[in-house]
Amino acid sequence: MPKYTRNTGKAWTRSDVSELRDLAKHNTPTRVIGLKLGRTENAVYNKASEKNIPLKPTNQSPYNRAK
Repeated sequence: MPKYTRNTGKAWTRSDVSELRDLAKHNTPTRVIGLKLGRTENAVYNKASEKNIPLKPTNQSPYNRAK
């Protein structure tokens, strides 16, 4: 079983939601959030929508690159 689906079907815990909120705040790409939480990308989108957690635009760089 792929790592990113290890929590599929399990209920979200408070710590999962807290980590989702923190990762979204730091503009982490949705796919990476899913990998870190062991959830699918759709599950991340659904939970973020349910909890009113804004996911940054996907075309914005999540890495603080100095020019």
